Amino acid sequence: MTINILWDFDGTLFDTYPALVEGFVQLAQQDLDRGEVLQWLKKDSKTAFKHYGIDESRRGEYQTYFNYHSKRISKPFDHIEDALAAVESNVIVTHRDKESTIYLLEKYYLMKYFKEIVSVEEQGFTRKPHRSSYEFVLKRHHIDLVVGDRELDLIPARELNIKTVAYQNPNIEADFHIDSYADFIPRVLNRL
Repeated sequence: MTINILWDFDGTLFDTYPALVEGFVQLAQQDLDRGEVLQWLKKDSKTAFKHYGIDESRRGEYQTYFNYHSKRISKPFDHIEDALAAVESNVIVTHRDKESTIYLLEKYYLMKYFKEIVSVEEQGFTRKPHRSSYEFVLKRHHIDLVVGDRELDLIPARELNIKTVAYQNPNIEADFHIDSYADFIPRVLNRL
């Protein structure tokens, strides 16, 4: 199928939320309610930092903790390989650093499906929902669809008139909503 997709990584391709939460709790150095931390992180990390009174200057430290936990416990979502294999081209735009993204993709033999990985901050782009990283990708690749689990993943796509898929998040605006990648081909690709 000649479809080209831009994917978010954390919470979209891989279930990294357990690692995000563990890294955040380690950063906070408090016994926080992990369920509550998860809800704040699902909004975005800037909001979580603010809510818990953690200075933004500690973001690098958070990234280190998160990457440590992520390499140990993060896994791709079920049926993701079927979704990746069903399209012509896949690109990742992530706030995660490129080294840890490649590490996880190689660990689970998924690297072969991706033409490019854009690490937003590492490559000097403004954090999503700013659209600069998406515009960069569009200069290099035709993109038909953007898949993400948070509003900030889909805002730039909507601004650039690209169809969107919300993964495991029925509360955000998107052209398609799915809870499992088993539904990706029949409920998304077959309807494009």
